[in-house]
Amino acid sequence: MTATTRLVVAGGSGFLEQQLRILSDSRHGEPAWNTITSSPQAPRWAKSVNWVKADVMDPTTYLSHLKNATAVVYSLGILLEADYKGIVQGREPLFGGIQKMFCSSKSLENGKQKNPPHLSYAVMNRDLAVTLAKHSCEENVPTFVYISAESGAPILPSGYTASKRQAESLISSDFPNMRSIFVRPTFMYDSSRKLTLPIALGGILGSEVNNLLGGRLSFLGIMTAKPLKVSTVGEAVVEAIGDGVTRDVMKPKKIEELATKGWRRAML
Repeated sequence: MTATTRLVVAGGSGFLEQQLRILSDSRHGEPAWNTITSSPQAPRWAKSVNWVKADVMDPTTYLSHLKNATAVVYSLGILLEADYKGIVQGREPLFGGIQKMFCSSKSLENGKQKNPPHLSYAVMNRDLAVTLAKHSCEENVPTFVYISAESGAPILPSGYTASKRQAESLISSDFPNMRSIFVRPTFMYDSSRKLTLPIALGGILGSEVNNLLGGRLSFLGIMTAKPLKVSTVGEAVVEAIGDGVTRDVMKPKKIEELATKGWRRAML
């Protein structure tokens, strides 16, 4: 990708966003680095990032940052009622957090949603993404990337994957002139998030067992799907944006292929 590439990422300070080289107009809202990395010091790549505080529910706060963007990436979303990101980042006790996650999943399936309306699957995973895609299209942004997800495990609420698929369908049909890329990673892990490592190990073992059984456990979804290192997903997103031809759904195999292509390009 050239030096003039300008990516706008709608997201928090999660570890996928760390892998994306993003540029926007103003420098505000830089995160506390010790909350998302192992060091309080800003990483080297942060020098090429301008952090903008905006409200994705209020388009007037971000419209100006869409101008002249090479691509817009939507990486916001909600998985469960519980603070699962707090659990992964270590702010929530492991066993208590996992209990909250399972209780949250059960309550959602029973229709007892504790989140306020604006934190529902329909809003966070679908409506806000479609709204951002709409404004991106109006600003003639050539590429829109939606961070979706591979089919979930049985323990996850069905509404999670359904809302992701609805967003993909609406963005694809409503904005046909914009190159849309729907990234569907499996479980993502990284050494900076220690809790993700044993979960990833379980996924790796599950995928190996599934392969030995000829795919008979595939009905378990991501529980038997090979996890992806977050840097792999980030590299694939950057490569997909830069190649100018990748579009539509990017499943795990394609993600790995593009990441490998990007790494080889960087080594030349």
